[in-house]
Parts: sequence; C-alpha cells; structure tokens
Amino acid sequence: MKYTEVTFTCSPNDEIVNSILSATIADIGFESFVENELGTTAYIQSDLFDEAQLNEILENFPYEAKITYTYKEIEEKNWNEEWEKNYFQPLIIDDKCIIQSTFHNAPAIYDYNIYIDPKMAFGTGHHQTTELMIREILKEDFTGRSLLDMGTGTAILAILASMRGAGPIEAIDIDQWAYDNAMENIKLNGIDNITVRIGGADLLADMAFDVILANINRNILLNDIHAYASVLNNGGCLYMSGFYIDDIPVITEECKKHGLTFCHNTQKDNWTAVKFQKA
Repeated sequence: MKYTEVTFTCSPNDEIVNSILSATIADIGFESFVENELGTTAYIQSDLFDEAQLNEILENFPYEAKITYTYKEIEEKNWNEEWEKNYFQPLIIDDKCIIQSTFHNAPAIYDYNIYIDPKMAFGTGHHQTTELMIREILKEDFTGRSLLDMGTGTAILAILASMRGAGPIEAIDIDQWAYDNAMENIKLNGIDNITVRIGGADLLADMAFDVILANINRNILLNDIHAYASVLNNGGCLYMSGFYIDDIPVITEECKKHGLTFCHNTQKDNWTAVKFQKA
C-alpha cells in the first residue's frame, strides 16, 4: 500500500492551527499527523489523495493562518522507527496508566501498562481526543459490560477498556492498516476478548452493546449516531470525541433525535469528549 506524505508549513505555527488542520483534513482521508517545527506532516493513502479537494479546504480554512504544503509519495516505512524518532514518547495519564512502545524502556509500574506499536494507525494517546477518551475510561467501571470501539485505530481504547473489565469487545475500523496494527497491539498486551473487524457502521446490524466508544470526527459521527443508538442497550453509554467544543450543540441535537441524553463533556484545548446515555 502506497501513502502520500504531505508536509504543511503553518503561519502561525501553533497548537490551534495544527489541531484545526489535522481535524479538517481527516475528513478527506488523512490518517496520521505529526507536528514538526514548521507545522504538521500528514499521511493519506495515495489513491485517496485529491489535491484539488485539499486546496479547497485550505482556501476556506476556518482560522486566520497561512498554510502551504509540499507532498511526495512514499513506500511502506518502518513506522515504529519513524514514531520513535519524531513523536511517540511514553505517555503517563493521572499516574494510573502508561502508554509506551516496545522500543521504550519506561518502567511498567502503573495500574495499566499499555504497549502500542503505532505504525500508521492513529491512536497513541498523544492527541487530545485520545487522551480525553482514555480519561473517560479510567473514570468508569466497565466490568462485564459489552463494548464497541468504532474507529479503533491502534485499538488503544479497546485495550484499556478490556483492562478495565469490559467484554466482550468489538473493535471496528475501515482501514486495513488499522486492522493489522490493532491485531498486533491486542496480542502485544495479552488481551483475548477483543474481536477486530474491517468496515463501518454497516457491520453493526444485529449487535448490541452496553458501551460504545467512537473517537472519529464530527462528520462521520453525525452520520452514524443513529446506528450507534440502534445497537446501544437501554441504560448504555455512548462516548464520543474527535471534534471541537463548538460542535457539541450539533452533536447533542443529533443524539436527542435518537433517544440519547447528554451527561457531560470534558475538554482539552479546543477538543472535547462527550458522554450520552440511552434511557
């Protein structure tokens, strides 16, 4: 599988601009993002790369910034090496959970020691949305609760939920890279109650869950909330992230249409995670 690497130069080069850029281009297929000294480097499957579509997004960028880019097609890389060199360092959350890779030597002395070899898949815990979802999982008792992790990426959320007692767990992603990486990370952490599938919300027919985790992006969530609600058991909870605080009203409006009640939200920078419950 060939990927296109797009290097964005942002002015100003700050967290707000890079976060908005990453979220916006994720809607057109970009999968992984690494901030650098000039802006952000992003990756997309080459057959999905549409320069005209990208230019349109930048021309209508919803924040005052100058953004230019260069791009090149790349072959498969050793993504562990790339992340080790450029980005992925051990992450400790609330002194309860450490996320590291097999190339790290951080002490595994926490309640939850998660090993992730990310390759191309999104979800090392470093992005604000992943961290917010991890914090939600750490707060809740998932013992014996069936769980769905939509847009699983590296399967980091499913793995932590399993460690927190959830099961059985379905982990779903549309991307073959994510499927392969999720399978590797699940095995790496000795988890045996997660089933990984390739696809989207169309796979959910005839399923039922007590908990649903969906860290994707606003547009996909709005399109699929009805599907999540249809397979969520009464009293079950839906946790979502991948969007901004300003998006909460439109997300809430869609959830209300399908019998889901807003419980609370958490936030970091401009990003948010929300919890809804089905009556």
